[in-house]
Amino acid sequence: MWLLKSILRQFVRSGRLTLIDAQGREHLFGGEKPGPVVTMRLHDPKLHWQMALNPELVAPEAYMDGTLTFENGATVHDFLRLFSINQDYLSAHPAQTVVNTGYRALRRWHQNNMPGRSKQNAKHHYNVKEDVYRLFLDERMQYSCAYWRDPENETLEEAQLAKLRHIGAKLRLQPGMKVLEIGSGWGGLAIFLAETFDVEVTGVNPATEQLAAARRWVEEKGLSDRVKFVEKDYREIEGEYDRIVSVGMFEHVGYRFYDAFFRKVFSLLKLDGFMVLHSIGRMSPPGITGPFLNKYIFPGGYVPAISEVFASTQRNRLWVCDAEVLRLHYAYTIREWSNRFQANRDRAIELMDERFVRMWEFYLAAVELGFVHGSNMVFQLILSRQRDAVPIVRDWIQESEEHLRQGSLFADAAQ
Repeated sequence: MWLLKSILRQFVRSGRLTLIDAQGREHLFGGEKPGPVVTMRLHDPKLHWQMALNPELVAPEAYMDGTLTFENGATVHDFLRLFSINQDYLSAHPAQTVVNTGYRALRRWHQNNMPGRSKQNAKHHYNVKEDVYRLFLDERMQYSCAYWRDPENETLEEAQLAKLRHIGAKLRLQPGMKVLEIGSGWGGLAIFLAETFDVEVTGVNPATEQLAAARRWVEEKGLSDRVKFVEKDYREIEGEYDRIVSVGMFEHVGYRFYDAFFRKVFSLLKLDGFMVLHSIGRMSPPGITGPFLNKYIFPGGYVPAISEVFASTQRNRLWVCDAEVLRLHYAYTIREWSNRFQANRDRAIELMDERFVRMWEFYLAAVELGFVHGSNMVFQLILSRQRDAVPIVRDWIQESEEHLRQGSLFADAAQ
């Protein structure tokens, strides 16, 4: 217990933590600066030393197993907010320096996303029952950052439709164009593009459950002549496309494979074509994926530093025609997801089990707070083979988006 107490004394500076150990003894930490007030109880004496050695993995696992609980009105969100605002102090402790150094040494192995392993990693997360995702996503099943203009007054549905319009405007589509979507999810973006712009969309996704749902939706919409989905890794794609779009997939590529990704993009684009890439990124230098997210949520996943992305586009002869950073949009999105998930918690337990629901609660809270107190953000890039693939000023994006909000086709606005 002495090592855990040593870490917590250094860790908790803002806010206050009351730790009740497995013998029922109370230990108080923090209080120097204002912040969350959390009471945490450990039910297993092994946690006294396990949490000291690897808190970023052991704490969520203990919460999932019910051997770590919160009392006096505290929630896992409160605990993670306490963690997020004090994280720098935790990292500075000598014991955590040793653990983090060892974990960083495995960075290359954690992101060994060869095609076979990459497909299995995608299925790990996206083959979770569709009904679970329906508990908290919008009607179009958009499992990526929404685009908020007024987050306190907009609905999630409005913000996700705004995201589709925002991306659609950037794509500058004309009827009959061939569009490739790398990482097509449940098909919402592909269907939106086909219906709105009368284009042909090929969606690529290795997650079988998502593909099955997307194909059913396309059949129901009567869009089988314009939208198709294939079960492939991005490295297996062939052909030539006017546009490429990828939303929320680049986080699964892994830093070792950025050059392979952008080489493939270059080879698939027509000479005058371009790509819109939407991804979570970090404003800090290159880092690692936390052990909880890597083990339970996104194996092989990694949030890239923007410097890593630009270095790879440079090596692969791609012009960055436009770059936009969305800083807090994902925090608002996940906040809404968390609220909806909590409102449907009992149904989630019926579909899965209590341990899964606790894991999902921890995941959603941790990721939301990474956008509020951490270095995470979302970026959208327009990438092309030629410098003049898009207009020389970016006014066209806003103008085209306004036409979409008014119900006009982008094709009309572009002429």
